[in-house]
Amino acid sequence: MSEVRSKAGLAKSVSSILNKLNTTQKNEALLAMADALVSRSADIIEANAEDLRRGKEQGTSPSLLDRLALNESRIEDIAEGLRQIVQLPDPVGDTLEVIERPNGLNITKIRVPLGVIGIIYEARPNVTVDAAGLCLKTGNAVVLRGGSSALSSNRKIVEVLHEAMTHTALPKDALQLIEDPNRSSVDEMLKLNGLLDVIIPRGGSSLIQNVVMNATVPVIETGAGICHTFIDASADPAMAEAICINAKVQRPSVCNSMETLLLHKNFAESHLEELAVKFQKSGVELRGCEETKKLVSWVIQASSADYATEYNDYILNVKVVNNLDDAMDHIAAYGTKHSECIVTESQDNAERFLQGVDAAAVYHNASTRFTDGFEFGFGAEIGISTQKLHARGPMGLPSLTSTKYVIHGNGQIRQ
Repeated sequence: MSEVRSKAGLAKSVSSILNKLNTTQKNEALLAMADALVSRSADIIEANAEDLRRGKEQGTSPSLLDRLALNESRIEDIAEGLRQIVQLPDPVGDTLEVIERPNGLNITKIRVPLGVIGIIYEARPNVTVDAAGLCLKTGNAVVLRGGSSALSSNRKIVEVLHEAMTHTALPKDALQLIEDPNRSSVDEMLKLNGLLDVIIPRGGSSLIQNVVMNATVPVIETGAGICHTFIDASADPAMAEAICINAKVQRPSVCNSMETLLLHKNFAESHLEELAVKFQKSGVELRGCEETKKLVSWVIQASSADYATEYNDYILNVKVVNNLDDAMDHIAAYGTKHSECIVTESQDNAERFLQGVDAAAVYHNASTRFTDGFEFGFGAEIGISTQKLHARGPMGLPSLTSTKYVIHGNGQIRQ
């Protein structure tokens, strides 16, 4: 039997045990896992160094190495994410609806775990802990398949979490890591109907599309982040600068960073040159349209392929548009329905943008970098869903549950 099928089977075998655990038992396990991460941080950092060394030898970009890197501070933040999950209400068992039928039937709709969740992700080892914590808190077993670039880190992290779980009511088999780095292990996960109840991909567009197009197991689609910021003619210049610099520079390697800056032509004529210099000083390469190049001659010519690219790097597209409609048309053509922002002092334009742009998160006068489960008050997140079924936007604990109808009667039969 393959590693994938064997470990998915182990997760499935204990999923019923998770259904019987109460919130206190789950929280005690998560706190033990958080403490173990901190106490074993030196071991985790040592394993992470192996991944970083291998990444450098393979020519991995600095921005991707940054996503991969762990240190004591980042491990403490990851552990804090688990502690935040402990503080959040457990959604399992929540009553969503009560229906009293004329025939006396009492129908209650409650939240229940999804079952066994498969998560396929790329280079960020923090996802290993976030996913484990969120899934286990909601009574789900989880099968993780991280990217090969973080294999040493993920292996050590799961080892540490397993050791912590052995002293709690949470069975360690509820958390599984697929260590086979070959793509065939992903392909096998996609077909594990009967063992996995749902698959959630996290990563770039190629990974997500492979999962969406080839899985027979149900998929919750998390989207690539080609995010835009539109600076309207009425925007406050200082606010616009702060928002768009933050959206690109604060952490360019993540999915909620800005990839294209759209500027109203009137704002661009007055402020683009100064803004471009600020980006240049921050190490950002600018690629612009013809109008952008007329205003800032040293900008590289952008292509339609650039506008369709999620860089996750210090590269930014810049486009000058005539009006709000042009900006919204560009977003409709190139956006990935993740996060979009308008900077404007016009309440009418803000409302038109917020109502008219189709995305999981739309912003008025705030950076797209806030599309994040922690920033939304959900604790750690499982991903940003860009689909329209079941869950959309940052996926916290309720998004990892399904529903069940519980019906109480007193002898009713259907006529």
